[in-house]
Amino acid sequence: MGVPPNSSLQFRLAVLGIVLLTVAIRLPSLLHPQPIDSEAMYSVVANEIVDGGRPYADAVERKPPLLFWTYAAIFKVAGKFNWKALHIVALVWTLCAMAGLYVICRELFDSNTGLIAAFFYGVFQPWLTWKNLSFDAEMLMNLPIIWAWAIAFRRSSSRLRPELFAAGALLGAAFLLKQPAAIAAVPLGIYLLLPSYRASRSLPRINSIIQAAMLTAGFFAVLGLATIVLWKQRILHDAFYWTIADHDVPHVFWQKGIVITLTFLGACLPLVIGAIMACRDKNEIWAGKTAERTALLGLLVASAIGAAAGARFYPHYYVQLIPPLALLATPYYARLWSRVIRPPHWFLRPGVTYAWLIVTIIVFSIQHWTGLAPRRVPSEAGRYLSTHSSPEDRIFVWGQTPEVYLDAYRRPAARYITTFPLTGYVFGGPTPGLDTRSRILPGAWTNLERDFARHPPIYIVDVQSAKTAQYPVKNFPILAKLLAERYQPVAHTAEGVIYRIR
Repeated sequence: MGVPPNSSLQFRLAVLGIVLLTVAIRLPSLLHPQPIDSEAMYSVVANEIVDGGRPYADAVERKPPLLFWTYAAIFKVAGKFNWKALHIVALVWTLCAMAGLYVICRELFDSNTGLIAAFFYGVFQPWLTWKNLSFDAEMLMNLPIIWAWAIAFRRSSSRLRPELFAAGALLGAAFLLKQPAAIAAVPLGIYLLLPSYRASRSLPRINSIIQAAMLTAGFFAVLGLATIVLWKQRILHDAFYWTIADHDVPHVFWQKGIVITLTFLGACLPLVIGAIMACRDKNEIWAGKTAERTALLGLLVASAIGAAAGARFYPHYYVQLIPPLALLATPYYARLWSRVIRPPHWFLRPGVTYAWLIVTIIVFSIQHWTGLAPRRVPSEAGRYLSTHSSPEDRIFVWGQTPEVYLDAYRRPAARYITTFPLTGYVFGGPTPGLDTRSRILPGAWTNLERDFARHPPIYIVDVQSAKTAQYPVKNFPILAKLLAERYQPVAHTAEGVIYRIR
């Protein structure tokens, strides 16, 4: 039976409204003329790839290779340093993830529920802080994860379900964008083996096992292909080290974890409450969907583990919690707002929840605009180097400030675009009293000297020159001697001291 014209028009207007709202929410990033937070690190690596270099060998960072290849593809098409293009892709990426959530909820419930899921993701994905507008790894990995789950939840008459190979491939791609994405494959694999899944689809046990094997085969097929590419580029060992081996937990930021977790729960409280209410009402909302409910709860737990795994508790780590929370909360709000059920508490009345969401959007937007406003101008060090050096000159930044390379439009003179391998720096924040010298990568200083011999830095920027700096140059004899013998200070900027080769 066809859809009534009025319903079709209302649906299209709702879709248009959600898309326009998402554009408005991300407008601060679309108008921002600089990289946002971690985009700087990824862009330096991507630009090296565009210039013929290799990740991990010519520019060291600890993310999986597909993230850098994605950035490099954008810059290859749109041009290096094209932040507008990068942020437009981030918007499209968000809309595609929202479309995946719509498909999941339409399959499980109906179109209206799907629209609410898409709306929730658009609102809460960049939760509170401007840093969550970044085209970050968590945001990147959410898209393939969501669509993998959309494929798995799809009703199919096939007992073998070959499309699960594609779902597994998407999960493999998600892992190649950010390591914690691999854990999202676990609850999906378990879902295919649940007795309730077999019962809902009238499957014998052997077909359930075959489907799980199909999912697993797709996952490892993508990993195998990436392994071949990395091996042919002669960086397989380096890629394995930086993405897997170099991820110990030297310090647990408990206090930070408590603060950020409570902040996340407060900022995303509508989702949290909706998810709790939906799970409590399992006999009504999830009738006939017990396997899907169990799987989504598993995804929520897996995502929480992924967010906490590094023990650093950055705000953007929590972005991976938004899809399972949205999928769990959406059916409750769909019933609540359509007056199918009565609100059990005053704060869940439709009018109150509408106002709550409007206030949330406004608060998030204020945080985004005010957070990005002071960061529209390139760094002082970057502007100086752009003016006083030639395009072919190489520079080196001592510290964790890779955006200087981008602001200067200059290539790094060494593979260590941030200097944590040379200092043992612990990601996550200040660690008073923690001696990190034992964490210095063996051979890192030898690699630095080799890189400097290949392409000497015309300028060295010391962003650790303040008296309270954690890693002053004087504590590292090789660099201290190099600066004393071959370089002279030529400028003092807000970021630090700039040295030029004599």
